[in-house]
Amino acid sequence: MHVLVTGGAGFIGSHTVLELLNSDYTLTVIDNFANSIPDSDGNAVSLKRVEALTGKKIPFKKVDVLNVKELEAVFKEEKFDAVIHLAALKAVGESSEKPLEYYINNLTGSLNLISLCKKYNVKNFVFSSSATVYGTPKSLPIREDAQTGPGITNPYGQTKHMIEQILIDLAKAESDWNIVILRYFNPVGAHPSGLIGEDPKGVPNNLMPFVSQVAIGKLPVVKIFGNKFDTVDGTGVRDYIHIVDLARGHVSSLDRISREGNIGLEVYNLGTGKGYSVLEMVAALEKASGRKIPTELSVPRPGDIACVYCDPALAAEKLKWKAEFGLEEMCRDLWNWQEKNPKGFSAE
Repeated sequence: MHVLVTGGAGFIGSHTVLELLNSDYTLTVIDNFANSIPDSDGNAVSLKRVEALTGKKIPFKKVDVLNVKELEAVFKEEKFDAVIHLAALKAVGESSEKPLEYYINNLTGSLNLISLCKKYNVKNFVFSSSATVYGTPKSLPIREDAQTGPGITNPYGQTKHMIEQILIDLAKAESDWNIVILRYFNPVGAHPSGLIGEDPKGVPNNLMPFVSQVAIGKLPVVKIFGNKFDTVDGTGVRDYIHIVDLARGHVSSLDRISREGNIGLEVYNLGTGKGYSVLEMVAALEKASGRKIPTELSVPRPGDIACVYCDPALAAEKLKWKAEFGLEEMCRDLWNWQEKNPKGFSAE
C-alpha cells in the first residue's frame, strides 16, 4: 500500500510515519510546518530522525492542504492506495481565540483532500479525530456509540465533529469508500529512543509537555486548574495514551482495510480505558525524572469537565489493537525525550 500522510511531520504524524515504515508501508508525507519545525534547508527535522531510526528514506513535500493546486500536484505525481489525514490546527485554547482560522484550515483543508481522493479514486481514508467530539459525556466509560456534538466546548472540537459528519455522509452516499475515524484520547510520551517527541510551539497547550518543561526548568510552575472536581483527588481525570500505541492504531486501521476489503465507515476510540488525575500525572513524572515539580492551584477553566476516559473494547475486537504501555512508560519516555532535547528540535 502506498499511503499519503498529511501532517506527517508533527508529534502524532512523525510517530505514525515511523510505525508505518516499520510495518513496510510505502509513504509520501506532506506538512506545512504549522505545528512542527523545519531545518534550515526546509526539511522536517522529525522525519530526518525517523529516517535515522528506520534506515528508510521518506519522500516529503512541503504542501499546505489549503492550497488545492499544490495538493493536486501530489496526487498527479503519485498513485496512492490510502490517505491518513492528520493535518490540522490543534490547540484547543487557541481555537476559541481564533475560531475562523480553525474552521477555515481544518474544514477547507479536509474538503480539499477528500475531494481529491474522490477525483483520483483513493477510497481508503483514515481520519484523525478527537475525544472532544463527545462534549460532556453522559456516562463513563465512553463508547463509540455515545452522542457526539452537543456540549463540545471549543471550535477545535467542532471542526473534528463536522469533518466526521462529512465523512459519515460521504460513506452513506458512496459505498465504495473505506473510512476509519480514530477518536484520540490524550497522547503523551515519546518514542523510546528519545529521538522524536512532542515539541510544542510556544507554551504547551497540553498537560504533560507543560509538566515536563517545568521539570526541566524551562517553565516555572504547573498550574492546577481546579481541585474540587468529583474525582479521586479533586483534579481533572483524563485517559492518557502512549504516543507509540496511538501511532500503531493507524497501522491497525490500514491493516483492517487490507484484511477485510469493504468496511464502509467505522469509528474507534484510541485510549487505554483508564483515567489518571492531574496530580497523579505530576507525581508520575516526578518519579520518572527524580525531580520535584512545583504546582500552583488556579481556578477551573471554562468548559473543563471532571472525568473523561474511554471504552477501547471495539478497537481490540475489530482493529486487533490495544494500548500496550502504561503510565510508567509514558512518563519514562516523555522524560527521556525532554532530557535529550531540552530545546526540542530547534537546536538543530
